Amino acid sequence: MNGLPTKILVATDGSKDSALAARRAAEMAHAFGSELHMVHVVPVAQPYHLFGADEEGPNLYEEDKNWAQETLDEQVRLVEESGGKVAEAHLREGEPDAEVVSLGEEIGANMIVTGSRGLGRLRRPIGSVSSSIAAHAHCPVLVVRGGA
Repeated sequence: MNGLPTKILVATDGSKDSALAARRAAEMAHAFGSELHMVHVVPVAQPYHLFGADEEGPNLYEEDKNWAQETLDEQVRLVEESGGKVAEAHLREGEPDAEVVSLGEEIGANMIVTGSRGLGRLRRPIGSVSSSIAAHAHCPVLVVRGGA
């Protein structure tokens, strides 16, 4: 990357680390005059077909997608309440790491910001999704670490 980032993509999953990453990305976007994009990915690795559809209400996949949209909307709201401006919020489906990297390329992001750990149960210094994003991204990746 030459110079300051002009387009920043922040990946959010509703975890504390991703919320902190969103705040840091918003601060950078404001300081650098960068366009800020946010993404949340609905993982489709879940075996939704095994549970069947409920005729009376949304199926499990629709519930997950609705929760994901609510999570993304909430993160956008928090960024904007703190004075940030989100150019566009993206809801994607697929493998989270691959979708974040792919979207970054599609929109021409020249920095990706992610939390160090997501909502997974494994406690590692850096999560598998953020590690994979850092390994495969076409641009610099800032991994924001929250508290222990």
